[in-house]
Formats: sequence, C-alpha cells, structure tokens
Amino acid sequence: MLPIPLPEGFRIISGGQTGADRAALDWAIRRGVPHGGWCPRGRLAEEGPIPPRYRLRETPQPLYEERTAWNVRDADATVIFSIAPELRGGSLLTRELARQMGKPWLHLPASLGVEEAARRLAEFVRACGARTLNAAGPRASNEPQIGRFVIAVLDRCFGADTLPVETQAQSSG
Repeated sequence: MLPIPLPEGFRIISGGQTGADRAALDWAIRRGVPHGGWCPRGRLAEEGPIPPRYRLRETPQPLYEERTAWNVRDADATVIFSIAPELRGGSLLTRELARQMGKPWLHLPASLGVEEAARRLAEFVRACGARTLNAAGPRASNEPQIGRFVIAVLDRCFGADTLPVETQAQSSG
C-alpha cells in the first residue's frame, strides 16, 4: 500500500547532475529528508558548477565516473530512473558498478507509469532495508522529462508531504 513511511534514518544521495540526480535532491530538500552524495571536483555538472544548496562532497578528481562509483559504494541500494526503456551512458555505468560491487539496484523506466514504478520502489526499499538510497539517471539534456518522473515516483512512493520519522517526532513533541 502506498505511500510508505520513510525508514528511520533514511536519506537520498546522488551526484548532483541535472535531471534525475537533481530532481531527487530537490525532492529531499523540499521534504526535509537528509541528502548528500559525491560530485566531481569543481562541482561539475552540464550547466556549470552544482549550486551549494546541494550538500555534496567533491571527489578528488573531476571525473563523473569516480563520483558515480563513490555514490554506489556509499549507498545501501541504487535506484536508476529513466524515460528510455534501456539504460545508456552514465546510467548504464551506474548499473554495472552496482553489479560489480554486489549492491542492490533497481531500474525504473517511465514506461512502467508512476504508480507501478512507485510500487516497485517501495518493495525494493523494504526488501533491501535501504536507509541510504542512491538516486541516479540521465541528465536533463538527454531526457528533459526525467525530473518530473523522479519527483512523481518519489511523491507516490513516500508521500508528497511525508517528513522523516525523526522530524515527525520532533514536530509532534
């Protein structure tokens, strides 16, 4: 049954690129969900430096691959969003790194629709007990609609007005 409560201590990490990464971070910021992750040295993204409001740490090298690997490594699980049915580029690399590291991963193409994608994400988070979820996917220039899909799925999965468990306790106290 959707939405599901955010697991205690839940946080979203990503690399801060435009598109899927940034949408997941924006979702977390708006919901008061802790966020973080690794970005390339110099806070590189396709449109220029990643804004400081995203609490990302820089990797030693200005390489997207290093950032991707470190986010997969530091997450309990990775979700890869896409509009296209097949993964390519950095999204494909993300999946391959998760496989190599033995980390759980889930690909959610938009062809599933928001409801089914949210249901699968909820099952995935429960099954692997993810507290740190790496959100990945294509950049905005490759799939301009990806941001809306990511936010719609996260809203449906966790609730559009859900606060983390510890925030709920503080605000009701």
